Amino acid sequence: MVRIARFSYGEAASANFAFGAIDGDQIAVIDGHPFGDVSLTGTRLPLSGVRLLPPILPSKIVAIGKNYADHAREMGGEPPAEPVLFLKPSTSVIGPGGSIVYPSLSQQVDFEGELAVVIGRLCRDVPVDRATDVVLGYTCANDVTARDLQRSDGQWSRAKGFDTFCPLGPWIDTEVDPSDLAITTTVNGETKQDARTSLLLHDVGELIAFASAVMTLLPGDVILTGTPAGVGPVVAGDEVSVTIEGIGTLTNTVASR
Repeated sequence: MVRIARFSYGEAASANFAFGAIDGDQIAVIDGHPFGDVSLTGTRLPLSGVRLLPPILPSKIVAIGKNYADHAREMGGEPPAEPVLFLKPSTSVIGPGGSIVYPSLSQQVDFEGELAVVIGRLCRDVPVDRATDVVLGYTCANDVTARDLQRSDGQWSRAKGFDTFCPLGPWIDTEVDPSDLAITTTVNGETKQDARTSLLLHDVGELIAFASAVMTLLPGDVILTGTPAGVGPVVAGDEVSVTIEGIGTLTNTVASR
């Protein structure tokens, strides 16, 4: 099972919600959730006839700051010796095609394209060499940030915690190797970020080990691995796309409240 999506289908008033395995232009409905032993219901639907939702609804999003050296420097600092952890609330999650809502409290909202890790099993104190054992797969993310509030607050909870500030999608790829993937972010078709995950200061295994030494990770939890250089502002009407090699493209529009 390579790509897992979460989706809705049917009339809006009586829509069904399910996980499914993408197979070409169809999606095979999963019986229940995608964790552990997965079985299919036998129902197959045309991919064009379903609405893709956030591929997972995490209990928490563990995000990593300044995990690319060039981004740390563009923010006015040096790369940290250890991962910098912060949390985004589950209510910040939206899916592909959803709108990033520009909050009235901010005058500068920035995009931050990132590789996201989806945890597949309950875990704590995971050794680096066993980190892949607890991973369900990988998806694209946008760690949207109210940059002016980040500067004024001196910490990141409000700036990164607004509703709609964590787009995820379009699906979870369960087989991609995250060690050296191209990652790009475009705004209205213009490339703003262009890097590779091989430039991460702390790789996926290190991040899982570091985070799980602090807190228990639950199935469906998400780790945002950090953003490369090139972050910048968006305004209402902009279209932001995060593309990661081997996974796909996550596209969202920016809307005024």
